[in-house]
Order: sequence, then C-alpha cells, then structure tokens
Amino acid sequence: VCDEHSDYKDAKLLYRFRKDDGTFPLSKDVKVFLRGQSLYEKLVSVEESILKVREENSVKYQRAFLGSEMIDWLVQEGEVENRQEAVELGRALLEHGIIQHVSNRHHFFDSDILYHFWINFRRRRRLTELLNENSSRALSESPDSPFCLRKLNPEPGNTSFLSVQTNKEIKVVSAVRRSSITSLSGNSNAYFTAPPTLVFPPVPECNPKSVLKRPVTNEELLSPGAPYVKKTLTIVGDAVGWGFVVRGGRPCHIQAVDPGGPAAAAGMKVCQFVFSVNGAYVLHLDYQTISSLIMTGPRTLVMEVMEAIE
Repeated sequence: VCDEHSDYKDAKLLYRFRKDDGTFPLSKDVKVFLRGQSLYEKLVSVEESILKVREENSVKYQRAFLGSEMIDWLVQEGEVENRQEAVELGRALLEHGIIQHVSNRHHFFDSDILYHFWINFRRRRRLTELLNENSSRALSESPDSPFCLRKLNPEPGNTSFLSVQTNKEIKVVSAVRRSSITSLSGNSNAYFTAPPTLVFPPVPECNPKSVLKRPVTNEELLSPGAPYVKKTLTIVGDAVGWGFVVRGGRPCHIQAVDPGGPAAAAGMKVCQFVFSVNGAYVLHLDYQTISSLIMTGPRTLVMEVMEAIE
C-alpha cells in the first residue's frame, strides 16, 4: 500500500487493488477488456437479456446474440451515441477475442449474424493466476522465461522449470508462471493497431530464432491442394499447464513442445500451425490473443492444428 515493495510476497504486508484507487494503468487493450466485462455483467443481470442459448446449423451456442440486437441494445442503454459507434465497439470486442462470430466467418456487422461472448467473465479464477500472469518485471529478469514449459520436480516449494532452448540444450531456470503456454513475441494481428499486452507483455530481447524454415501465410495454408493436413488434438491440462509454446501470428505456430507433457501425448509437434482453439478460428490472431483464449478457457483444450505433409 505504500509502494515500497514491487513484488508480491508471502509476508505480513498490506496490498491494495490498483483499480480501486485509480492507479491501474489502462492501456487500450485493458480498456477494451474492462468494457467487455462491464457489458457482459450488465447483459446477464437483466431480465429478457439478448444473451440466450441459440442454435445455428444444428449447433447450440451459449451467451449468443444477433449483431443487430446488440447494436439496438447498446444504443438504447446509452452505451454508445449511434449505431456506427456501436459497430466500432463490437469490432473492438471481436478483435480482442471477447466476442466472436459463432463459426468464425465474419467480423462484427449490424446484421442478423449470430455472435456469442467467447470469454465467460464469470468463470472463477484463482487469485494466483491474476497475480502471476501479468508481471512484465518477472519476464524481463529471466532471459529464459518465455520458454518455461513445465515444472521439473513439482514438489511443494520447488520452483524449477524445464526450459527448452533453440540449441536443444535443457537447463533449469527460475519459475515465472504456472502455465506452460507462455508465448513469444511475433507478428501482430491485422486487426490490431498494436499487439495486445493485456496478459502477456512482449519480451523482444528473449525471442529465439523461429523453428520455421520459412514464413508461411494463411493464404498458403488454406489454398486448395496445399500440402497440409488438419488434425484435432484434445489436451487435458495438468497442475502445471499444457506443455507447449506458441509463437508468431497470422498464423501462429508451435515453437516448442515438452516431450513429457500433455500436448506431446496428444500428438502436438513443433512447427504445426494453430487453426482453432476450443472451436474458435484463430489463424488471423497473434500469439498473445491465442494464449489468452487458452488461459480463459476450460482445462481440457481442443485445438485444430495444420501440419505439413512430409
């Protein structure tokens, strides 16, 4: 509370929530996230909410709404001044992974297209997730931190992680975070004016050389007859995480896989491209947004990946 300690410690010290006293740094990405959370809470707390279980092509979607309905509601509630401003807000929410088209084929439009909230803001999270995920200081202090995959010896009090480097050497580094999907800085999403920094601050000085032999575009992956095969992987996370590292953007790829982790057991391999995460099409997203989708989703992760045909 006196700003004398920069790190969270297991000690008799008083801490405060910075959002309560107005000192929390509100970047553009944080503002969009908080706006999405505020709208979600408002929508789920009213009677006859536009958020309903809706069906499209025999598939039911939770927290779903029509684009035109959302715009009507935003204008009616005074959340925006006009329909154009409502469309811009909806597009920002979609670009940040808060809402999405149910089959990921459209951006946000003032139409009868069906969308749903991808983030369930009422999912209960451990406080330690929030305290440890957002520490840029911790990331920058360890040059190996973006490569933390899994705990080497998960006994209580042990903070060792197995770190995989580009030269294939294995060594123990200090623990930075719980999850094993800490990702690397890469190309930004075409929709973003700047890479999102809500959950994973970029650490350019820690980036390794990409494992890809050459850059690959979405057009190349999706072109008819392309030498790639799509695979569906179901990865059940353990107490440490899922056991892989994502890097890049448009498309993202698998940079490293812990050979003893859940991802490897499910068939994940280095150099695969991430096509979808829990049903959300993600070829157009960057590593930070994909990592956020994984962290805010269920423990059982369903991913579609595209693998080169040898």
